Formats: sequence, structure tokens, C-alpha cells
Amino acid sequence: MHVKDESRNPTWSHKDRLNRVTVSAALTEGAPGVVVASSGNHGASAAAYAARAGLPAIVLASANSPAAVRSFVRAYGAAVFSVPIERRWPLLREIVDRLGYHPVSNQTVTHTGHPYGPEGYKTIAYELFVQLGRAPAAVFAPTGYAELLYGIWKGFSELRRLGVAETAPRMFSCEPAGGGPNARAVASGAPAAVVGDAPTDAYGIACTVGGHRGVRAVLDSGGGAVLVTDAEMRAAQRDLGREGLWQELSGAAGLAGYRKLGVAFGGPVVCVGTSSGFKDLGAGVAEIPEAATFEEVLAHLPA
Repeated sequence: MHVKDESRNPTWSHKDRLNRVTVSAALTEGAPGVVVASSGNHGASAAAYAARAGLPAIVLASANSPAAVRSFVRAYGAAVFSVPIERRWPLLREIVDRLGYHPVSNQTVTHTGHPYGPEGYKTIAYELFVQLGRAPAAVFAPTGYAELLYGIWKGFSELRRLGVAETAPRMFSCEPAGGGPNARAVASGAPAAVVGDAPTDAYGIACTVGGHRGVRAVLDSGGGAVLVTDAEMRAAQRDLGREGLWQELSGAAGLAGYRKLGVAFGGPVVCVGTSSGFKDLGAGVAEIPEAATFEEVLAHLPA
């Protein structure tokens, strides 16, 4: 099993691949700025790439997003607002209509995603193909709106159609157990689904709305949709940390899903780790024991 560590991107998440192309699209069409509705990674990444492109950015965040992440976004010069969840998308649409800003967030009832977004995410497929020397047998991806899942599938599908790769991997969406719109749609045969809001600390993938592209990635690849609990993600997060990889809780969903499925694939398996643990709720506030003597150090060493 391999981990594709996306926390090594410029703003420490996979969203940098998306915003590299979405902000380029905004420049191409002459937009005066970009606007995004995001609780974390997407907002930080859009703000950074907009700053690099010389465009102003507006980030509509949720009230419960981590304070560290809001500071991260502001560091790039973006205007950040805490917006009630029911107002985020209507306000985003108004900003687009009245200011002409380019939206890098979805505006439809079910998720359609940015048209160029998968072009950024499919570079993960190219890198994996080069790094492994072949297409993996399976890819497990943390899944919110499923843009990442679909982008990786698109990349491998194109490699196969071009004759570069002999095979393409089975794609597995990994969502919080309390929600899971992609899993709901796959199970019901619907092109997309909307589910109720359920409590989870994996806020980065806590989506109530799914989209048809994620469903297609799962079905067309012969993969599956896996639901994982917070406890299962925390166990995966802890074990990744012991290997020197600090992932946020959402970022550990891929490994948690692979472990839960418990299937042998007869080839390389890749679990995508999407973001740094710095982005987690409560990151940086853990208490540490005080020590002034060797004995006090010994008393607090892990067993």
C-alpha cells in the first residue's frame, strides 16, 4: 500500500492542483477577482493562487472553521467572511452577479464542479503512473464533492485511451459514515444524491451534496463507495503520524477506507492523503506535560 501525500503542495493540500487551473481560467476570461465558499483547504488555496495571479479573492467561510485556517487565508490578502451555511451559496451567486468575480465553488443543487478542476487533479494520475511504473490496481480517495476522485479517474482513463497505460485503477470514494452522498447515489442508482447533515470532525469532506462525476468514477472503474467513522479515520491518522505523515482527519479517510474494505487487489494500492494535520479542528491547542527533571520526563514517556 502506498500513500500519495498531497500535504506537500504549496498550501499543504490537494486543492492546489484544482486552483492552479481555476485561477488560470479566471485570468483567461478577464475576471476582476475570484470568490469561493470554503471551510478550509479550498479557500486557502484559492486565496494563494489568486494572490500569485494578482487577483483579489473573497472567501466565504463557515463559523466553525479552524481559526488557524482563517488566519492562513488572510495571510494571502483575501477578504474572509464568516457566513451562515444557508447563506453561503446565495451570497456567492450575488457576488458573481454583481461584481463579476469568477466562482471557484459550485452553485448548483447537486455538485457539477468547476469545468477545469479535473484537469488539475488528473496530474495525480500522471505522477502515480510515473512513480509506480504502471497504473495502480486501486485508488482510495477522501471524498467530499468527489472532484478529486473524478479527476484522478479522468487522468488514468486518458492514459489508457492514449495507449500509455495498459490498465486503469478501480476508484473508491471514502466518505464520513454519517453522510456520504456519493455512497448514497451509488447504492440507489441515482446520478447524484443529497443527504442530511451529520456530525463529524472530518469537516473537509462533510458534504451533504454529491455530484454525477464521482458516481461515474466509481461505477465506470468497477470500484466502490466506502463509509468510514471518525474513529476509523482517527486510527488511520494516528498510524500515518507514526510513519512521519501528519494528515488532517479528512486526509486519513482513504487509508481508513482501504482498511475497512479489507480486499486484496493483486497490484499496487494508493491511498490519497489530502491535507496537513495543521488544518484539523483543534490543531495546536493540545496541552503538553511540564517537565524540569529527568524523572518527570520518564513519567510521561509513552509506553
